[in-house]
Order: sequence, then C-alpha cells, then structure tokens
Amino acid sequence: MNYYSTNKSVPKVSLKEAVIKGLADDKGLFMPERIEAFPESFFETIHQRSFQEISFEVAKKFFGEDVPEADLKALVDDTLNFDCPVVHVNDNIFSLELFHGPTLAFKDVGGRFMARLLAYFLKGNEAQVNVLVATSGDTGSAVANGFLGVPGIYVYVLYPKGLVSEIQEKQFTTLGQNITALEVEGTFDDCQRLVKTAFLDQQLKTGLTLTSANSINVARFLPQAFYYFNAYARLRERGVTEDIVVSVPSGNFGNLTAGLFAKKMGLPIKRFIAANNENDIVYNYLKSGKYEPRASVATIANAMDVGDPSNFARILDLYDHSHAAIQSEITGYRYSDSEIKEVLSEVYHKYGYLTDPHGATGYKALDEALLDGEVGVFLETAHPAKFTETVEKIIGAGKVPLPEKLAEFMKGEKLSIPLSKEFDDFRAFLLQQ
Repeated sequence: MNYYSTNKSVPKVSLKEAVIKGLADDKGLFMPERIEAFPESFFETIHQRSFQEISFEVAKKFFGEDVPEADLKALVDDTLNFDCPVVHVNDNIFSLELFHGPTLAFKDVGGRFMARLLAYFLKGNEAQVNVLVATSGDTGSAVANGFLGVPGIYVYVLYPKGLVSEIQEKQFTTLGQNITALEVEGTFDDCQRLVKTAFLDQQLKTGLTLTSANSINVARFLPQAFYYFNAYARLRERGVTEDIVVSVPSGNFGNLTAGLFAKKMGLPIKRFIAANNENDIVYNYLKSGKYEPRASVATIANAMDVGDPSNFARILDLYDHSHAAIQSEITGYRYSDSEIKEVLSEVYHKYGYLTDPHGATGYKALDEALLDGEVGVFLETAHPAKFTETVEKIIGAGKVPLPEKLAEFMKGEKLSIPLSKEFDDFRAFLLQQ
C-alpha cells in the first residue's frame, strides 16, 4: 500500500519509505491511500478472539501488503506480550486499561511495534539510523524502551525541562546504550518543532538518516487502533454491542486519530469524545471551526500539554476538511487542573477506582456527556504511579503502590544533555554525533 502526504504536494511513497522518512518532504503527515473495512461478520465473533489475535487481523489491513504474513504475525506477537482489560467502574462507564505494557503507558504498543517494523525494514542496511522523538511524558519512555539495544538505531529523546514527572523522566534518561535524552529549555511544542525542522533541514538530510518515532510516524500511531477493537471485543463479551461512546484523553491526537481509523474500518463506535486539559486548541476548533494553535501551558495532565497537535492534520484529511463532519464524530470537553483533581478524588473515594490525571479527564467527559442507553469507555492511558506525588496529594490516602517495573527505573542514574530550544544548537549537536 502506498502513503500520501496530508499536504498532497509530493508523490506517494511505500510503507517502508513512510516509516523511515517519518515526515513527508512537503511537511505533511503520511496517510494510507485507502482504509479497508471489515465485514460485519468479523465483529459478530470478535469477542471470541484474544487481543493479540484481533490486533493481527487489524495489522493485516494496514501492513499486510508490505510485510509477509508470518513476519507480520511475529511482529505483532512480539509487541503485544500483555493484555489491556476493560474494567467496570460504575453504572454504564468502563475503563480500558492501557498501562500493562513495559513502561505502563498506552504508547507501549506504538513504540514497540514501530521499533520492530523499522528494524525489519532496515535488515542488511549498514547505515546508522537516527530516531528523533519529542515527548511530553510517556512517548519518550515507550519509544526509548522499544528501541533499546536495537543494532544500528540511535534514539534521541527531546523533552521539556521540568515539565515531565520524575518517573517519566527516569524511564528514558537512565537507559544509556543507544538512547540519548536531550533536556530542552522550553515546552513540548519547542521539542516537536525541533524534530520537525530537523527533517526538513538540507544539511541534516544530506549527512544523516533521520526518522521520527512520534505519532507523526504511521508505524507509531496506526497500531493504536488495536486498542479500540479490543475494547469492543471485551464489551461484547459483557453483552454490550451498540451505543458505545469512547472518551480519549487527547494531547497530540494520535490516539484519537487511530480510533477514527478504527471506526472507518467498520468498528461500531457511536461517537468519540476528545477530553482536553487547559490546552484546548481542538476543543475550540470543534466549537468555532477555527484552528488557532498557541503556546502550550503546563498542567497536571502533562502528556496532553500540546499547543499545536500534529495529528489534527490527519483528522482534517480524514474528513475532507469538513468542520461539520468532524463535529458529527467528535465532541470536545476541556477541564482545568482543579476539575481534574476533583474528579480523580471522587472516582477513587466513591467507586474505589484510581485513575491518573489523564484518565480522569476521560472519565469526567463521559460522566457529563453520556445519554440514556449509551455505554461509555474512557481510555486509562497510564498507571497512576507514574504521577505518584500528584495522585497521592489528590486522594490523600497514603502511598500509591509503585509497580516493580517503575521501581527499577527509579534506581537508575539520570543521564541527560541540556539543550536550548534554538534549532541551530540542535543541528550542531546532531552533526557531531
């Protein structure tokens, strides 16, 4: 299958080229030239399949023409050595727990899958490949751990100084080997701008092989569609088959975009909710039809602190730039830190379910938006222990248990390199490597 740019001013490329390039030469994001729907019979028996079996069928729709079936199955099985259960929280609201992977965050699937697909495409290639990734929290750890030790691939994680949690930071600054952490004096948007500019810089393009592992890369964001199919399967096991509303904590909008792809493939989701923190650029677009990016602001739901979401370009393309069409599929909600704290505490003390700040925004939106007869699923995107200090202050109920995986990261020594937000400094650093 070929992939085109959302800016539509350069020729289509193969999957291999799209994965290796990351960003199109005209600054657009790659999109598959078609989206294949499943027959209705697939959904009638989907609950009889495991998360891994479902994901393989979805992966074939995206990647099956470019990767032999046996190799693709091995890639999926190697990526998904964990499950993502659906948990009943209260009444007609469920949580899809996406934090059972190696770094306890939803981005583990995309990060691990992309690492393995990129390594597959680079077999026999002696040139060093440099993976650039900007992170507002969980992307960096998922990508870094997915690529750790992969021969011939070097990862540079750019993150905003002082704007990620200590546990998140430890997950990508303590690894060493082929992983380098760059601590940027700026915001996530500055980090993302440095990465995007690097792909378009002629000097870097001539001297280095660069790719990205942010959700701008098709191999990072498309596998997140696996989650939505699994959610439906697990709800169908409980007898829920229709009027399903999915609430997605949204920052760079890669996860929600993957959900929209899943619906285009026939998944019976009634509608989506984009749950935002105070970085409400898309929320405002849904209200007004005007997209007005601005500098991001720091919140307790830091992985959503994005002022110019990259994947919004994909959403526009998916719906032919029709505000009405997008508005018919997505409802926006936005919450302040105080509102997020209030609902996180309420859900814990009233129902005994502990969310992280991002999941709390998803729950809050469902609680406000669900209509009679609808069933809601919110995506619990990271383990609450990744935000221990914040969560413990909110619930006031002692220590949040630290999973063994996170405890091991906390023992490591932080290794990072300070970097300004000026592109000339970033270019100079890369050319010295």
